[in-house]
Amino acid sequence: MTPSTPSPASTRLLEGRIALVTGAGGGIGRGIALRFAEEGAAVAVHCRTAVESAREVAERIRGRGGRATVLRADLTEEDACRRLVGEAAEWGGRLDALVNNAGVQPLRELPGMTATEWREVVDTNLTGVFACTQAAAAVMRAQDGGGTVTHIASIEAGAPAPAHAHYSASKAAVVMHARSAALEYGPWGVRVNSVSPGLVDREGLAEAWPEGVRRWRRAAPTGRLGRPEDVGDACVFLASRLASWVTGHDLVVDGGVTARPSW
Repeated sequence: MTPSTPSPASTRLLEGRIALVTGAGGGIGRGIALRFAEEGAAVAVHCRTAVESAREVAERIRGRGGRATVLRADLTEEDACRRLVGEAAEWGGRLDALVNNAGVQPLRELPGMTATEWREVVDTNLTGVFACTQAAAAVMRAQDGGGTVTHIASIEAGAPAPAHAHYSASKAAVVMHARSAALEYGPWGVRVNSVSPGLVDREGLAEAWPEGVRRWRRAAPTGRLGRPEDVGDACVFLASRLASWVTGHDLVVDGGVTARPSW
């Protein structure tokens, strides 16, 4: 290899970065954490209860020569959010990227929904995003190079589904929080964006919801469901130098479903 030829490691988009991915024990979070590691980031893998799954993700990263740790926290508690961010920054020596992926999506029809059920979703999906972002931005402000924050929202932020009122409302608020945070944290050197996935495949989904999967595949111009790594790719881009002038943006990753007319 000649001196003018970059090594494979040097071409990785997140080489040397320290990242925290919340809710990284499975599903979309797993895909994001693995893609960050593949692009050279050291990853703090957060979980609340899925400890074994989070450990599997971390071991997979280490097995490929990467660096990872597992951190636990209940993101419905503001102090826990701040501790989580502090632990990630202490582990890595800095914090370059936060991905707010942790969330819940219970089904509950709006007429029978209780305020407690509403708060359980909003506290996890929105208040946790607010607290983690606030803590991470403070860390990023104090270091050279600033940092990036990416929220995982949903196409349901603009197209609600039955029995998802609390979820859809929380995700719509997440999109607007990203725009607001981009405005206020931009002078600190912190870029904030959101990613809105469509239906992402997971184990057992086709068996549990065959009609919905069939409808999605018919509606998607790409003809398939999303994969966790599709969302991970979008997050890698937004955290990388390729998106250095992108902030306050919601990147829709849905295979084109929202491009289809609904009338």
